[in-house]
Amino acid sequence: MKHGLACLLSAIAMLALTASIALASPPDHPIRVGILIADPEHNPGDQALVEALRELGYAAGRNIIFKYKSAEGRPELFAPLAKEIIDSGVDVLVTPANGPTMAAAKATQTIPIVMIGASDVVETGLVASLARPGKNITGLAINAAEIAAKRVQLLQEAVPRLSRIAVLWNASIRSMALGFQNIEQASPKLGIALQSVRVSGSDEFGQAFAAVEDGHPDGLIVLFGPLRGDDLPRIVDFVVRHKIPTIFEVGRGISGGGLMEFGPNLEPMFRRAAVYIDKIANGADPATLPVEEPTQFELAINLKAAKAMGIEIPQSLLLRADRVVE
Repeated sequence: MKHGLACLLSAIAMLALTASIALASPPDHPIRVGILIADPEHNPGDQALVEALRELGYAAGRNIIFKYKSAEGRPELFAPLAKEIIDSGVDVLVTPANGPTMAAAKATQTIPIVMIGASDVVETGLVASLARPGKNITGLAINAAEIAAKRVQLLQEAVPRLSRIAVLWNASIRSMALGFQNIEQASPKLGIALQSVRVSGSDEFGQAFAAVEDGHPDGLIVLFGPLRGDDLPRIVDFVVRHKIPTIFEVGRGISGGGLMEFGPNLEPMFRRAAVYIDKIANGADPATLPVEEPTQFELAINLKAAKAMGIEIPQSLLLRADRVVE
């Protein structure tokens, strides 16, 4: 109930924020925007961010300067790269996902941070509340714990015989733990037995895969993150070889042969981030800019994978899919 009220207050505040966009214009001096990403191959929104800033009157090299840093799929580089980009003298730091955001939050308590798609930001302590963040961090967040539970329902709809699922999750990440807790609560209500497959790093995948094989689940939910460069291909290859119906986050499974993806579409969130950058460039305090959560989610289904696994996806589910791979 408290979370619902926070979302409502956040939505009301965001309406006021959106209504004031037209009054703002780029400052008369170039602003320096640092962007710290995890992996360029899984960062779909850069162009959307640049285009949205252009629509607000910003042109690269004229009144805005971008400074990119990428961890190249190596999460251990988040902390040093965050320090490096902050030391370079940026006015705003943009951080897609939890890893870069957490690293940036530890590196500075003064430079404004605009997060994109960070998970469970109140529960993990990144902000005090959605309506009033209270620190130097604001932007776009995801209630990943609730989304995780929704994936159980979707997987059950896709695989009617589903009675036992395994969950692959990174026990070292607080948002992953919250997601698993929600799945743990939702599964018994749906008559589904749960197998927890905990990992803390890439070197534990072999043991994790063996545990999944031994458990003989009817389906798998992947919550693992942040990912190293070869983590995702290893997971996808495993589920494809063993024909395990698996649901991933958006953009993290279907292209390699996985069955389903569900989650928020990140591209609109990158566009919305431009609004925050513009407001901060014009003097707004990130502590008072409400955090926005997405209301639109994307469901993708791979019919080719379903056929290979001997699964017939119900028409009712296909009609709700935003993207179908045949």
